[in-house]
Amino acid sequence: MSSNEVYDIAVIGAGPSGLFGTFYAGMRGLRTIVFEALPRPGGQLMALYPEKFIYDVAGYPAILARDLVQQLWKQAVQFDATFRFEEPVVRLQQLQPGYNILTTPAGEYHAKTVLIAAGLGAFEPNRLPVPGAAEFENKGLHYTVRNKEDFLGKRLLIVGGGDTALDWALELQQWARSITIVHRFDYFEAHERSVEALQKSKIHVLTEHHVIAIEGNERLSEVTVAHVHTGTEHTLRVDEMLVFIGYKANLNFLEGWGLEMSQRGIRINAEMATNLPGIYAAGDIAQPAEGPKMNLYALARPGRVCHGGGAQGRG
Repeated sequence: MSSNEVYDIAVIGAGPSGLFGTFYAGMRGLRTIVFEALPRPGGQLMALYPEKFIYDVAGYPAILARDLVQQLWKQAVQFDATFRFEEPVVRLQQLQPGYNILTTPAGEYHAKTVLIAAGLGAFEPNRLPVPGAAEFENKGLHYTVRNKEDFLGKRLLIVGGGDTALDWALELQQWARSITIVHRFDYFEAHERSVEALQKSKIHVLTEHHVIAIEGNERLSEVTVAHVHTGTEHTLRVDEMLVFIGYKANLNFLEGWGLEMSQRGIRINAEMATNLPGIYAAGDIAQPAEGPKMNLYALARPGRVCHGGGAQGRG
């Protein structure tokens, strides 16, 4: 799609800085659109360590990352901002100050001002490094859930041991014919309540196992797993497979945008402005031209459209 509507501000990234920037834009009555490459808000907090305690947020002696994201989300959606999830910005053009075109895989959008709050960069799921994985991607092997109905009555295999893997395993119980979780460790890196719910469920759990091969004709049909210590192999009949083994990030998507870059991010001045008029950066992606970089969740310079913020939860 393409929209002729001109937004007052476009926010790139729905992590902590992006969500708080969206809230403040709403407070100022600005028409706001937010782009996020991931399927849900939270950025690296939800992608990397949702169960980690964060200790440097004003007003919270300690708060779980996922709980912080939930509160930031509630705060950000008060003013009817438009959110576009799983829609990364792949190109930014400034035709003139006050008129910017943002291109995504879905089309073009127009905004007067841009806030880049993309954290450590664009996230994409880690691919499964086993024979057959690339061949069957979107032919039975998936890295995201787009429609729960796709798993109705299917034999589902889920690879991973974090919150995303367990959350979807529990969520899809009512849809799938059967569910098996394969995880290479003997413990889960997920919320205690989720682990308890998994233990009480009928989901088949294979800990200390990993996938070594995937086979099928037009679609995935068999997955071979092996014990990580003994090497004992066995084959599972599978209709669909979900892989949740983390994400990787990079800043390559910023190439060609005309921004002045440092080694670790976008150069900003004391006003959090980039070298392009009306384009700002905040959070981990922002690198001050002068002075030290503070990787904290504390938000600087209240009252401005763009706020400082980091994404290094200490815990």
